[in-house]
Amino acid sequence: MRKHLVIAVSFTAVALAVLVAAPAQAAEYTSALKVRGIQYDAPGSDSNRCTTGNTYKEYLTIKNYSSSATVNLKGYVVKDKTGNRFAFTANHYLQPGDYVKLRGGNGNDSDANNVVYRDNCNFMWNNDADTIYLYKPSGSGADVHSYTKRNNDRDGNGYIGYHG
Repeated sequence: MRKHLVIAVSFTAVALAVLVAAPAQAAEYTSALKVRGIQYDAPGSDSNRCTTGNTYKEYLTIKNYSSSATVNLKGYVVKDKTGNRFAFTANHYLQPGDYVKLRGGNGNDSDANNVVYRDNCNFMWNNDADTIYLYKPSGSGADVHSYTKRNNDRDGNGYIGYHG
């Protein structure tokens, strides 16, 4: 009898742990928008000079993984672990399967070219490791993407990073 009680208590504890953990993980995947990849180490010597620098070569790719819904980026926010922040303040529509590159530096935003510029010449992403958070206009989390630089990621494109 005691053996059955221990098994029942153990099973109940595991079931409760799964129920408590599941909502946090499920909440992350309620958005069609996800971080697709990142070029965190801009090619060339790092220079954040607006006229001659290479911050425009640093970018984050966000993709609409929905099969049917168009998503407006207006109100979405991108942050990194240290608090660097970018908010999409203008309408930019992503059709199902479409993506946008959020680039550093200055330039002309373009739906046709799938690009939005941060209009800031400072680098946003760390060259060695960082965590990127994508927030919905409501403030709830849409996605999290972490990366670390490794020997097999010499170009700093971040596709080897963890995508949560």
